[in-house]
Amino acid sequence: VLTFFANKPPCLIGIESCGGSQYWALELRKLGHDVRLMNAKYVIPYRRKGKNDLNDAEAICEAVTRPSMSFVAVKTEQQQSVLMMHRLRQQCLSHRKSLINQVHGYLLEFGVSLPKGAKAIHKNLAAIFEKNDFEPLVVEMLHELLAAIAREEERETYFNKRIEEWVKQDEQAKALLGLDGIGPLSASAIVATAGDAAAFKNGRQFAAWLGLVPRQYSSGGKSKLGRITKAGDQYLRTLLIQCSRSVLLMANRGRGKQCDWINELRKRRPDNVVAVAMAAKQARMAWAIMAGKVFV
Repeated sequence: VLTFFANKPPCLIGIESCGGSQYWALELRKLGHDVRLMNAKYVIPYRRKGKNDLNDAEAICEAVTRPSMSFVAVKTEQQQSVLMMHRLRQQCLSHRKSLINQVHGYLLEFGVSLPKGAKAIHKNLAAIFEKNDFEPLVVEMLHELLAAIAREEERETYFNKRIEEWVKQDEQAKALLGLDGIGPLSASAIVATAGDAAAFKNGRQFAAWLGLVPRQYSSGGKSKLGRITKAGDQYLRTLLIQCSRSVLLMANRGRGKQCDWINELRKRRPDNVVAVAMAAKQARMAWAIMAGKVFV
């Protein structure tokens, strides 16, 4: 494939975003081609007949030339490696939560009920072993589960440290730390997920790409706005909303650059709506910083 495109003059190449598409986009760009990745759900409406390779190719050719088409960001190898760390960290959190739930469930079968969370297990398990005469095999299995939880906590700490080290070396990520509520985890995820900020025309388009703008249903000149679209990367959107909640806590104490704006909005909207609005505002400010429009 690379030999074929190496012998072709620079041209526009459209690819459906899928497994391996990031690799091919990077390799084809090295040959001077203009490569654009598209979400498969945006290509399907342009397929006029049954699904086969020829019809799919025609649909991709049609879709890639549309002026209103939204494209998937092509990420560098460094950005992909950072996202890999984030995914592995999320896997640790998910596995750790599963193990904690297992410990709670197994103890409940032996008549022992604990408050939710890992802290309750670490705090009360020694006393539970003293008060209850468990079978030796049960004690052995519980210790095995606790050891597995400890391993996942160690892995999470390792990934957090590696992410913090990467942020210190990346200029864009360091600049994002100047925003209220944005820490190394969120800063690295924004830079790695967004790819090239120049791919977005403005901050609102970036916020829309993350699904942080209202869903629109308009007809007959009447505009109706609903809940946020929740399109785009769910992980990054969740991080931004969590960051905005910390900004709201800062506003409670009269701190933060957006304190006045948040308290004024709170007079008209509940805190959950304000948190989402703040997340959209942070997304716009993050884009402006990455695009070099403002400096913090």
